[in-house]
Amino acid sequence: MPLTLRPPRHDDETALRRMHDQLAADGFTFLQHDGTWDDILAVVAREARGDDLAPGRVRCDFLVADVDGVLVGRVSVRHELTEYLCEVGGHVGYAVAPEHRRHGYATAMLRQSVTLLAAGGVERVLVTCDDDNAGSAAVIEACGGVLEDVRTFGTETKRRYWIDATA
Repeated sequence: MPLTLRPPRHDDETALRRMHDQLAADGFTFLQHDGTWDDILAVVAREARGDDLAPGRVRCDFLVADVDGVLVGRVSVRHELTEYLCEVGGHVGYAVAPEHRRHGYATAMLRQSVTLLAAGGVERVLVTCDDDNAGSAAVIEACGGVLEDVRTFGTETKRRYWIDATA
C-alpha cells in the first residue's frame, strides 16, 4: 500500500484529533495548534507558505500520512532551523498512531520528507529523537541517518542524526 503525504483537509478532523488525544498520553503534541478546525487549517496553510509566522516558528509543511484513505500519522517538515530546532527538533518531526506502528510507515514518511527538503535545496537534514526511543532511532538510521551526538537541552536528551539529502 503506498503512503502519501498531503496537507490535512476538513474531513480529517476526527481522525487527527483522535491521534492527538492518543499521543498526548505519551507527552507528544500531535496537532501543533489549538482552536477550531478551521483555525488549525488556516495556521497550517499560513506556515506552509511562510506567511506571518509566529515568533520562533519557521516555514513548515504539516502533512498527514494517508494509506489508501486511512490516516496513519503526520510529519512536520521544517525548511530551516532555529537554534532550538538545531538542538532539539530538527528538520523533520513525525508520529505514527499506535495502531499503525511497525508497518514501515514512519520510514516511508521520513524518506518522503527528506525528498521534499532536498527539492527545496536542503542538502543535510537534521532529525532528532529521544535518546531512549530505539524505534525512532532505527527509522532514522534506516533512512541514512548518521548519529552526530547525544545532547541534553533543558530536560530533554536527544539523539541528533544527519541525513544526506543529496544521496
